[in-house]
Formats: sequence, structure tokens, C-alpha cells
Amino acid sequence: MSGTRHRLRPAVTAFLHRLAPRTLRGRLSLVALTTAALLMLVLTVTFNAVARHRLQHQADDELRTRAAAVATTIDTTGTTVRVLETSNDALLDANVWIYGDGHLLEEPPNAGPLTRVADALAGHGGPRCVTADVDSPFRLCSQRVSSDKSGVLVVTALDLSPYRSSADTLLLGSLALDAVMLACTYALTRLAVGRALRPVRRMTDQATQWSAVASEERFGHTRHPAELARLGASLDAILDRIRTLLRHERQLTGELSHELRTPLSRIIAELDWWRTHPRTADQTHATHKVIAEAAQSMRTICDTLLDDARGGTLTAPGTAEVLPALRRLTEVLDTPCHLTVAADGPPLAAGVPPALLERIVSPLLTNACRYARSKITVRAYRAGDGVRIDVIDDGPGVPPPFTGQLFEPGRRADPGDGHSGAGLGLPLARRLARSAGGEVTYDPGHTPGARFVVSLPAG
Repeated sequence: MSGTRHRLRPAVTAFLHRLAPRTLRGRLSLVALTTAALLMLVLTVTFNAVARHRLQHQADDELRTRAAAVATTIDTTGTTVRVLETSNDALLDANVWIYGDGHLLEEPPNAGPLTRVADALAGHGGPRCVTADVDSPFRLCSQRVSSDKSGVLVVTALDLSPYRSSADTLLLGSLALDAVMLACTYALTRLAVGRALRPVRRMTDQATQWSAVASEERFGHTRHPAELARLGASLDAILDRIRTLLRHERQLTGELSHELRTPLSRIIAELDWWRTHPRTADQTHATHKVIAEAAQSMRTICDTLLDDARGGTLTAPGTAEVLPALRRLTEVLDTPCHLTVAADGPPLAAGVPPALLERIVSPLLTNACRYARSKITVRAYRAGDGVRIDVIDDGPGVPPPFTGQLFEPGRRADPGDGHSGAGLGLPLARRLARSAGGEVTYDPGHTPGARFVVSLPAG
């Protein structure tokens, strides 16, 4: 038996769960309807109980009044009790019993079973009221004629059918009123909750649309109820984060494409040359070495940029010998210009990993090779507590109006100058340098040509 109950309980729970409204509007309306139903049930029960008690009290008052009227027709002054005749005998005798010393002196005609009830009531002696269901509901009350010791008692009866009919009418009316009130409560609650949730639905639709198109619109630009202000602020923060993530994704994609282009071009060039020209074993070995170095460079680029995108620690312990790193970079550059690499003083070491140093300086060298006329100079030296690297070319330099936008992603001074580029190299160099506690700046006072300065902590 207990096993059957255990099997039925999950089924009943699942059934009730399916019946429960799935929308917040439906749930709030159901809660309001249930609360109103319980309140109206209590009020209806209380009202009808009070009404029935009041009707019974009125019936008792009427019975006592009739008993007092009958008492005026009874003479107890003599040795025997006499019932005096009056003009209203027919009215007074209806449902009236008179007892003297416990004996029935007078009873209404055709009383039937009510007489037995009246006898039992008179047997108790004092004033008392009872309800008896004899064909119809009756209320009977006993009342002494006077305070003397004559022992005369009057019992009066009253048909309660009209009173109960009134009580039933009140009950049906109150139930009908309850039904109307519950229907109105449910309808008004759904309407009110629907109107209250309308801004939430509108905000949800707007958030979906804005996040899909990376819109600049925000909920803070529109006035909302105070209860929705925090929701709007949270949605604004989510939209800002989505927009930031999209921007970082585009930036990472562009930077990877920009940085991988050079080693990938070397691999493609070597493979094309190897396929179209006969090669000796030594030349083939040299080609394999160039391809391996380019592939390793691509791997280093991916690791460095992905670590930065994931928030990894680019300032991990490590040092890089500046001069060897600069010479490795110059070996992979294909430039017709004369390139000079020099270091002042003793051997210099930067307090960053070698891969990071190459990624910082590489965009500056690429730009210098792109715009230089005849020569490029790379000079490393110690300055204060750090290391400085100057990248100088004798090209046209940076137009003065553009210097403020030089390190903004995707900006170029003259997109139609005939040089390829996406405007991502300089911003990437500065960002990576700053992540290591350094900086990349442009010297506007250097003429002719351009001079970029890389500042890094000493190793």
C-alpha cells in the first residue's frame, strides 16, 4: 500500500505542475484569485453565520413577545388557573401551549408531534428555547407567566421556514456576489499584471534586437518605473559587455590576421620557389628551415595574442636579450632599404619574454619598411631604469593632424597611399607594451621621417 502511495505521489506532482500556469502573468493572477477566494470564503461564512444568528434572535424575540401577550390572558389570582377569553383568541392560541404545575392546560388544535416537544420543554421548568424539525423547522420557547410560585408556563412555537428561506437567499446571493467578485478580481489582476509587465516585454525585445545589431541604444535613455530601473541598469551592463566582447573578438581576429600575414607569406613564397625551381639538397634543407622558423613564429604569435585575449599574464618572469631579438626580426623582413641595428653600451636585457619583445617591435619595423625611402635605423640603449628601442625611418613621416589618431585601431593617415595595411599594428604594439609595464610613443619632433620609441622595463 505504501509503495502505491509512493508511485502515485510523483504522478500527482507532475500533473499539478502541468496544470500550473507557465507565465508570470498567469501565476500572479492565480495567486490573486486564490487569495481573494479564501478571503471571500471566510467573509461569506462569517456573514451567513451572523445572519442566521440574527434571524434566530428575531424569531426568539417574536416568541417571547407572543408569550408575554398570552400571559396577559391567564388569571393566577384564584385557587385555580383560568385562561380568560379575548377577542384575539384565534391569533393567540396558534402554536401556544399553557401548562400549570406541570400539567397541560391548553394546546393548539392539530399540534401533533409539536406537543411532545412542548411537553419536554415545559418539563425543564425555566425559560428555554429549542429548534425541532417536525415536517417543517420550528422554534419553541418556554416562558413563565409571573415570578410567583403558581408554576404556570407558556410555550410558544414559530415556523422557521420563512427565516431559513431568507437565510438561504442571503447565502445564494452572497455566493453569486462572490463569483462575480472573483471573476472581476481575476480579470482586473490579469489586466493590471499585463500592463505592469508590458515594459518588461518591451525591454526584452529591445535587448534582443540591440544585442543582435550591437546598437548604441540603452535602457537608461528611456524613463521606466522605479521597480524596473535596476533591471534596465543590469540589461545595459549586459549589452555593454556584449558590445565589448564583440569588439575584442573583432580586434583579436584582425590582429591575428595582421601578425600572421608575414610568416605565412614567407612559407608560401618558399613553397612556390621550391616547386618551380630545381633545388639541391642543401637548398631544400634551407627551405625547410625557413618554413619551420616561420611556422614557429606563427605559433608564437598565436600563443602571445591568445594569452592576452584570455587575460593571461604577459608579464611572466623572463628576460630577453634585446640585440639578438632585434636581429632575428630583421632577418625575416623583406625590405629593399638599408637596415641598421645597433645597441649602445653593454649588452641590454629587457624584462619581458623574448616572444613578447618581438611582437612589440615587429609592427614598428613592418611600418618602417613599408614607408622608408632608403634606410631604417634600430637603436637600443638604456634610459633610467629601463630599456629604450628607437625605430627610425627616412620616409614621409606622420601628418601632424593624424598624430592624435595614430594608435587608434583601424585608422590610417592615407588609406589610398598604395601601401597595404589594416591600421592594427601600432595599436597592438602599444597594447602589448603597456601590458608589460612599458609604452610605445611617437616622436613628432623628429624630422625628416618618423621615430617610434619603445620603452620597456630592464631585465
